[in-house]
Amino acid sequence: MKKFAITTAFCALMSGAAHAETIGVAMSLFDDNYLTVLRHNIERHAKDLGVEVQMEDAQGDIARQQSQIENFVAAGVDGIITMLVDADSGRAMSKIAENAGIPLVFVNMLPANMDTFPEKQAWVGSDEEQAGELQATEICKLAGGKGDAVILMGQLGTTGQRGRTAAVERVLKSDACKGIKVLDQQTANWMRTPALDLMTNWTTSGIKPTIVFANNDEMALGAIQSLKASGVAMSDVIIGGVDATQDALAALEAGDLDVTVYQSAKGQGEGSLDTVLKIARGEKSEQRVAIPFELVTPENVANYKSSN
Repeated sequence: MKKFAITTAFCALMSGAAHAETIGVAMSLFDDNYLTVLRHNIERHAKDLGVEVQMEDAQGDIARQQSQIENFVAAGVDGIITMLVDADSGRAMSKIAENAGIPLVFVNMLPANMDTFPEKQAWVGSDEEQAGELQATEICKLAGGKGDAVILMGQLGTTGQRGRTAAVERVLKSDACKGIKVLDQQTANWMRTPALDLMTNWTTSGIKPTIVFANNDEMALGAIQSLKASGVAMSDVIIGGVDATQDALAALEAGDLDVTVYQSAKGQGEGSLDTVLKIARGEKSEQRVAIPFELVTPENVANYKSSN
């Protein structure tokens, strides 16, 4: 009888282990500073919860990411988290998961089909326009409402590029900021080296900005490198980014970067995993979970040094 009880308990234990939850995570790009921190937060939180995650890198390729979603479905995962390559591709990813009846949570980038989500789908991220508004309002104040500006945009078509740029443009139309003239705006695809090259092209062609609005920190840091290499004093230009990465916070402390906006990789990473698990378990969850942005300046930078 005792032997039977032990065997039964062992089988129950093995059965529970066999049904440990597995979540497929399809990231748009591993080679991105902020998304690396986001990915690591998902992995850390999964480990804390005893959940298995399968990470895939789409390498910026929509077709590759769709294939990864299809593979997760074929493997029978309990849920899927995806950081989209492109906002418009959300419809196709959503349909694949819906047809399979598998929970899907979009993290960070807001998909184009947000308003028509099926029952088992959600988004966890931050309001991109809030980031642009916080950045532009602070830069306008620092510049005294006047100056010559350039805008370094993220990958075209992404919600971050659209929202942050639109908010900057809106702020610059206000009475307090109408003295700021935008000389040019181009994409540097969220990356430091393309931003460095773009800023160098601008300055060598005669565009001499006193203000730089960058959709993210990596591009702001690229602009700083270029301007410093060309002999521009950082005290003569106001530069802002978004994300509050560790490199950006160091640049802020050094006086090279003037402002950034904190985007919580921890909040988005943990929130996306918690949400997909709630859906998979049939628990109550929200279809839209917003993690607020926060302004970071030299005065409060110390508060964010261990945040991301």
